[in-house]
Amino acid sequence: AFEQEYDGDRNAEGERHGYGKARLPNGDTYEGEYERGLRNGRGTYRFKTGALYTGNYLQNKKHGKGIFFYPDGSKYSGDWVDDQRQGHGEYTYANGDTYSGEWFKNKRHGQGIYVYKDSGSKYVGRWVNGIQEGPAEIIHLNHRFLGRFLNGKPSGRGKYVFDFGCEQHGEYIQLEQEKGEEEEEEGPVPVEPVEPTWKAIEITKLTPWIPQDEKSP
Repeated sequence: AFEQEYDGDRNAEGERHGYGKARLPNGDTYEGEYERGLRNGRGTYRFKTGALYTGNYLQNKKHGKGIFFYPDGSKYSGDWVDDQRQGHGEYTYANGDTYSGEWFKNKRHGQGIYVYKDSGSKYVGRWVNGIQEGPAEIIHLNHRFLGRFLNGKPSGRGKYVFDFGCEQHGEYIQLEQEKGEEEEEEGPVPVEPVEPTWKAIEITKLTPWIPQDEKSP
């Protein structure tokens, strides 16, 4: 689709090239660098919904470093690949939670830290396709949990470490739950997922323990 209004540099072929401002037919606006008719380089794109992207473009796509302000007040600052959140970035959710870590195809994926604003608790660990999965630590105000997650919930052996100097070892047992359907929108992570049942095994003094990335049975 051609922009209806453009004010800026052009090359010998008459293509937008260099620096310019444009208003698109859908009411969005772009101000920034062009190369051969395409948004390329640094620019700021304002959506008429109130969203805004400022950062790097490659052939009309968000690519490189950029910040996106979403209409709900949330914001992502970090790497983009081919119009998607990918690489390393920080997302601040509308409720004040934050995620800082790795992304792949718009989803939290890889290693990351998620901070729940209300409780101050932190999830430090692995994510797969937007969901908490793999070895992780959950740090609360006066204790922490070390273990593994599966499908966003703690699973199998783990331990709670209390600041006053002891540990409770045990395991999480999952009762079958019907799985709901996925939403596309990137939303905050619920504070308390459907909790598997914690079965305590023993209490010990503090011991060094590293979550193992062993294969799930």
